[in-house]
Amino acid sequence: MAHSEPANVDRAASRKTRVLLAATGSVTAMRFTLLCCQFSEFADVKAIATRPALHFIDRSVLPHNVPLYTDEDEWSNWKKVGDSVLHNELCRWADIMVIAPLSANTLAKIAVGLCDNLLTYIMRAWDYSKPIFVAPSMHRDLWQDRFTERHLKIIGDDLGISLIPAMPKGKTSRDFGNGVMPEISVIFGTVRRSVGWKP
Repeated sequence: MAHSEPANVDRAASRKTRVLLAATGSVTAMRFTLLCCQFSEFADVKAIATRPALHFIDRSVLPHNVPLYTDEDEWSNWKKVGDSVLHNELCRWADIMVIAPLSANTLAKIAVGLCDNLLTYIMRAWDYSKPIFVAPSMHRDLWQDRFTERHLKIIGDDLGISLIPAMPKGKTSRDFGNGVMPEISVIFGTVRRSVGWKP
């Protein structure tokens, strides 16, 4: 008699990949909506924005099927011991995490283990057997700073976080030098190829 696979295995194999997208405080967070649109065509997506990132994100144009969580949501459902806590729920839900843009400030927090908002709580609770990708975005001087170099090494070597390198700005810019977040298509393509995901 043939044995059938357990129902939960079938469900896991048939569901879409779950991607947690996060934006931090950088002007390139204006492109976060495009990132959500790109990923949500092929995956189940949930989004996180730090308080500074909200200055640059227009919630009204986010895909309707992509919920956006902020610091205010962290304890909104918690009333008593035993109730769910959002950062733990999101960690369990996600298969992959992508932080784009990643600011110098949040990079430093992750590198030293600081957790003072929803995103950094998630980083402390994350199961690092699941992939995380970061796409930094910061001013040239911050990108070239020795602390940035040190922090990138820590998150790569100690945590196994994959870096999608910042791109050089145009030669006509007074801020010429690495520090610009890669194009949305580059971020999406890098994640897709790295995890062997074939939409």
